[in-house]
Amino acid sequence: MSNSSEATMEMNTVSDGRWTQHDTHWVLSLFGTAVGAGILFLPINIGIGGFWPLLIMTVLAFPMTFLAHRGLARFVLSSKQKDADFTDVVEEHFGAGAGRLISLLYFFSIFPILLIYGVGLTNTVDSFIVNQLGFESPSRILLSGVLVAGMIAIMLGGEKLLLRAFAILVYPLVGVLLFLSLYLVPNWQMPVVSTPDVASLTELLWLSVPIVVFSFSHAAAISSFANVQRRHYKSEAVQKSEAILRTTSIMLIVFVLLFVFSCVFSLTPEQMEEAKSANVSVLSYLANVYNNPFIEMLGPLVAFIAITSSFLGHFLGARESFNGLATKQTSMSYKLADKLGVVFMFVAIWVCAVLNPSILDMMGAISGPIIAMILFIMPTIAVFKVPALQKYKSHIGTYFVLFVGLLAVSALLYNMLG
Repeated sequence: MSNSSEATMEMNTVSDGRWTQHDTHWVLSLFGTAVGAGILFLPINIGIGGFWPLLIMTVLAFPMTFLAHRGLARFVLSSKQKDADFTDVVEEHFGAGAGRLISLLYFFSIFPILLIYGVGLTNTVDSFIVNQLGFESPSRILLSGVLVAGMIAIMLGGEKLLLRAFAILVYPLVGVLLFLSLYLVPNWQMPVVSTPDVASLTELLWLSVPIVVFSFSHAAAISSFANVQRRHYKSEAVQKSEAILRTTSIMLIVFVLLFVFSCVFSLTPEQMEEAKSANVSVLSYLANVYNNPFIEMLGPLVAFIAITSSFLGHFLGARESFNGLATKQTSMSYKLADKLGVVFMFVAIWVCAVLNPSILDMMGAISGPIIAMILFIMPTIAVFKVPALQKYKSHIGTYFVLFVGLLAVSALLYNMLG
């Protein structure tokens, strides 16, 4: 096909505004990034407070998810540079010094999550081999090395292979989540609906904000996503990005909240408290309560698919931010920075997976407030500072995102200090 034919096809794609396979692939990629291992603990974390927090968080989940990610995508797309990544945009709007600091924080908000997923994936596969397949536990060094190398190999295969991998992973994930949600329906018990104590409900909702924010977060992939839409859709990148993000958020809310409701209605608040104390996922607890080997088998499968898809999305963000930092801080070429970054992250994730450290919760607590600041607070500040974004100053969604961001950061800091 000639270059002029390709250009004509691209212009047709841009101008007619139809939904394309490209859009579907990106919805699946962002969905896969958001649905990590956290989904298996989300029903316990939200459901523990009973009916009212669950209902209120259900109403707020969509605006919290969509408006925050839309703001971050708008921020990345506000650059005057054609191929600007997150690091470039931050430096352009906030200056070189602040830009580098924010970019460094961005990298360290994503990198610990990769370490957590490296450990989580190794433990999930090892447990499956021993408990479900009945084999001896394999060498941890070998198992973790193969798993991490396999996931990074998908990343190195380029955008097309990555999007294909997401499609292969996310369809069964959606299918299993839907199946499990419906499978539990016969076990539903209607919750006790009583007049809530306003003070305790308010505190419970405040402390639940970060859980909901990060259970639906796909912030790590937004910069790469926005850049691809800029190349693909040119002047219509903002509108198309928003359409893709809206569809992703709806898909996340429908499938994840159906799963959460089904799990919560199948257990009492006392059982939720017991599951939280035991620090087990909701599927493991359900399998034990109902003595159901079928749920027990599906648990590792959901965990494996969720961790793998989320790992790929987070690696995308970590790789991009590392490359941006390395090329700006040194005279290193982009290609060399990319190779060094991949090697560094592979070794770090592999070593962490082998060591299986218990420090991961603390690292997650550190990355949590940073994600909240980058996803909610920084894009809102940019609305008042960046001329291209000032048209959003009067939008109520801008203030809602800022308010949720402040709630999330304050709740996380309260939990850390408490």
